Amino acid sequence: MQYRNRMKAWLVAAAVGLFAPAAAIAATALEDIRIWAGPDATRVVFDLDGAVDHALFTLDNPARVVIDIDNAQRKPTLQASTDGNGAVKRVRTGKRGDTGLRLVLDLAQAGRAKSFVLPPQGKYGHRLVVDVEPLGAPQATAQQPSEPVSLGYKPIVIAIDAGHGGEDSGARGPSGVLEKNVALSIARRLAKLVDSKPGMKAVLVRDGDYYVGLRSRIQKARAAQADLFVSIHADAFTDRRVHGSSVYVLSERGASSEHARTLAQRENASDLIGGVRLDDKDDVLASVLIDISQTAALEASFDVGARMLSEMGSVNKLHKKAVQQAGFAVLKAPDIPSVLVETAFISNPDEERRLKDPGYQQRLAQRLMAGIDGYFNDYRPRTTVAGAAPRQHTVSRGDTLSKIADRYRTSLAALRDFNGLATDRIRVGDVIQIPPG
Repeated sequence: MQYRNRMKAWLVAAAVGLFAPAAAIAATALEDIRIWAGPDATRVVFDLDGAVDHALFTLDNPARVVIDIDNAQRKPTLQASTDGNGAVKRVRTGKRGDTGLRLVLDLAQAGRAKSFVLPPQGKYGHRLVVDVEPLGAPQATAQQPSEPVSLGYKPIVIAIDAGHGGEDSGARGPSGVLEKNVALSIARRLAKLVDSKPGMKAVLVRDGDYYVGLRSRIQKARAAQADLFVSIHADAFTDRRVHGSSVYVLSERGASSEHARTLAQRENASDLIGGVRLDDKDDVLASVLIDISQTAALEASFDVGARMLSEMGSVNKLHKKAVQQAGFAVLKAPDIPSVLVETAFISNPDEERRLKDPGYQQRLAQRLMAGIDGYFNDYRPRTTVAGAAPRQHTVSRGDTLSKIADRYRTSLAALRDFNGLATDRIRVGDVIQIPPG
């Protein structure tokens, strides 16, 4: 009898546990809050130990974003509030009803917000991501392209894209070096070299530890009227012995899909091809214009990519001795020559060690600059020709006036006249003005 009573009590307890509210058993825990502030938007990442459904809305006076999550709770060791950054002043957490969790983002000013969830990947578990953009901030959309410049002086603009950033750290080396940090350091060094070159200007697509969407990277380059787009990365592979540098341009398949996308969206004037609007063109003409632009951009991409790859071979072994093709999203601008540079394999211990060395980063940047410089010495954009401001050349050892004339595609007579030279004698350190055109 006593045994039967104990068994009955156990079965009752089991039944109570079996039919207890699921929320009480399976509440998802909020484990951490991370904030990444960029120039255009602020990203807030909520780390969770499981998948969640959520609802987001904004409130005014004061400006804030509210996110409600069912069947969730804050991890006991996590503080109820945390200081913000960028567009977000503070993040607060609190209960919502008996089983829910409410997250409140106090904003520095009114803003628009969007959210999405990410499944576990790599070292990260489930994540709820909220992007906040202040109202009135310029949106990087292709519906608002810059007006094309008229023929006249325009510096050669190089858009330099440091891969990954913020939440997206990219590959991680054996000792913990992050691809996003290496890419940004090399990108900044390359930008300084570009800016030091007369007639050139660098635009950093990312100049801090924040994430920029892949399409937004292209749109930023177009808004800057870039003549070349260079994306900097560091490769990785499961076999740590794999090593070397590579350069990629857009694949034919990627070009075909982008051709179709551009054609489909031309009614919204979302893309400009060489400054020509497509929204008023019929399908055949628009398709021809896109094809011409893409073909020219891809040919230029192969040319400059081959020069950069050859130059990098002097500071690192090449993983692939020819320019490769792939469908990377950042290479899909149909009107801008674009290359993606895999500087080295961060997964290789030797190359990881070199990639974090400032001296090695500088040498890599110098070789990339040499490839860029060589390309633009041969092929200068049209907009730098008519009425262009004079370029300059500082004479170095081995230079002759004849060599300088050949390099800049001008004549000896024009070079003499433009600089008021009575003879062809020049000295190291002299600054020679290059006549426009």
